[in-house]
Amino acid sequence: QVQLVESGGGLVQSGGSLRLSCAASGTIFSINYMGWYRQAPGKQRELVAAIFSSGSTNYTDSVKGRFTISRDNAKNTMYLQMNSLKPDDTAVYYCNLVTKNLYTYWGQGTQVTVSS
Repeated sequence: QVQLVESGGGLVQSGGSLRLSCAASGTIFSINYMGWYRQAPGKQRELVAAIFSSGSTNYTDSVKGRFTISRDNAKNTMYLQMNSLKPDDTAVYYCNLVTKNLYTYWGQGTQVTVSS
């Protein structure tokens, strides 16, 4: 079983920065990719950024140039550096891990609120 614990959320003013962390623990077999999703009130959960086992990354268009996803394999931790935050970035951010056998795990979520 894999546990994912997010941290780093909070309240920040527009234009500010936050760094989210996702610590993975448990029995972790081959990882296909890890990602950050977010869900704003009344909206569907959306993929924000993903990092694959190869190290390649993908971002949704609205965060390109502002957010950076990274991993520290030694610490089993994934990060999301968020700069130039906007009120539209306000959401609950979830950590996601998908194994090569396509098992999917989710964290409990961390709230990010950006005030204008």
